Amino acid sequence: MDELFGIKDKAIAITGGAGVLCGALAKALARRGARLCVVDYDALRANEVCRQIEKEGGFALPIEADVLAKPAIEEAFFCAVESLGRIDVLINGAGGNKKEATCAPPTEFFDLPTDAIRAVFDLNCLGTILPCQVFGRHFAENGEGVILNIASMNAYRPLTNIAAYSAAKAAIVNFTQWLAVYMAQRHSPRIRVNAIAPGFFLTGQNRFLLVDEQTGQQTPRGKVILEHTPMARYGRPDDLVGTAIWLISDAARFVTGTTVPVDGGFAAFSGV
Repeated sequence: MDELFGIKDKAIAITGGAGVLCGALAKALARRGARLCVVDYDALRANEVCRQIEKEGGFALPIEADVLAKPAIEEAFFCAVESLGRIDVLINGAGGNKKEATCAPPTEFFDLPTDAIRAVFDLNCLGTILPCQVFGRHFAENGEGVILNIASMNAYRPLTNIAAYSAAKAAIVNFTQWLAVYMAQRHSPRIRVNAIAPGFFLTGQNRFLLVDEQTGQQTPRGKVILEHTPMARYGRPDDLVGTAIWLISDAARFVTGTTVPVDGGFAAFSGV
């Protein structure tokens, strides 16, 4: 089983690697022997994640890059290959929402600024596609590799107020299926593309939308979410680790084009 699920010495590039979820994922993968390139637009935070990994005896290289700038992604790729010798796995974790693209009262959908909608859609969708182009070419040339995209429960159950984010994450699920077929048929069946759809995890971006900053009690929105999550809690960053290891290891060698919910049962619950 250790060999089947083993990721020791795998060379992994993870975008958005300085964020709460992907930072925790990077550390967990490094503890299991993977070598990491932490790619993020925030160089200071990327350096801090790598410092923590190396403090525990792992290997991690911080790389500053904007996932919406293809030349920057190409430079990040060359740095990663120069340091690690190859890349075995790409994890696309960069993403997020913007307040300006949110239909929170009194803002109406009809009045959402075009540039805000475009910014959210580009960050999540285009910010996944462009790294897949750059790193995917490397996999195609080598005849093997793994891409793991980070979608969202919003792809299946769009939440109120966040139209652009929900649509962009749904696009990632569709793109994951498309790319899985393309890579297997055009290049190699040893190239796999899958995604994880996290449910509700407390992050810096959403924490105080779900938990009151002053009292620590659930906000009305947070209360509804927990009522519709059969496991009755928010996800913890380490809840993603097992699914990620499965999908990037040989244990999932016949799994491609799928998106796995990690959501405490949210998608399965009808509300009654």
